[in-house]
Amino acid sequence: MNRFSQVTTLLVALVIAVPALARDEPQEGVSVGKHSAFSKLVPAEQVERSAAQQYQQMLQQAAQQKALAPADHPQVKRLRRIAERMLPFTAKWNPRATQWQWEVNLLGSKQINAFCMPGGKIAFYAGILETLKLTDDEVAMVMGHEIAHALREHARERMGKSAATNIGANVLSSVLGLGNAGNAVLGASANLLSLKFSRDDETEADSVGLELAARAGYDPRAGITLWRKMQEASKGAPPQWFSTHPASDTRIKEIERQLPQVMPLYFRASGKSS
Repeated sequence: MNRFSQVTTLLVALVIAVPALARDEPQEGVSVGKHSAFSKLVPAEQVERSAAQQYQQMLQQAAQQKALAPADHPQVKRLRRIAERMLPFTAKWNPRATQWQWEVNLLGSKQINAFCMPGGKIAFYAGILETLKLTDDEVAMVMGHEIAHALREHARERMGKSAATNIGANVLSSVLGLGNAGNAVLGASANLLSLKFSRDDETEADSVGLELAARAGYDPRAGITLWRKMQEASKGAPPQWFSTHPASDTRIKEIERQLPQVMPLYFRASGKSS
């Protein structure tokens, strides 16, 4: 065997061995799958541009109704402070996040709700803070969850699935001579503010959100108290199988299962030991 063959053999061995070694190393934090292939059907820039436009329209409407909290509002300062601690850890989940123009705003509504649109456009409703009396740790759980939806591009995925359905509808329409009847299918995903996520999306967002909060020094155990508060506030809500959202009990059990992966991150970031 000549020297070139020896080197080639060694390189091949390393290529095989390195992934094996990586698999043996304990992974820090939570583990979720790859981004959905459906998201590739819709350009990220297009989704983020649409989100920015819709977000600004929403803010303008809220301002006209005197429902947009000013920048010096104590709760706005609080939300932005929490976001500032979490955002440095977003690039791991989506490198594009470093280019996003992040925004955090508070809307004067009694709704128990919050969201983060594609491109990092975050909004909290006053109702979720006031009705649930959220601690900073619990706010971080909510915010981490919503940020995770944007990082994992769940909206883009949903739009991609609609686009795939649209393509199929157009092909079928052509075959059957129905013209462009299939074009209406994509319209359901146009409004990013009302887009609904699947149960899998919600579970994934819970997991990624836990890690984001933990790395920022917020206690992941607050996810349990948060969902207990949610459970109390949503008495009489439909059972899990009627909703795209996992039931509170299911979410609490999943959070408890993942605590061993995220608590070390929290202890390291916060300097606490318990």
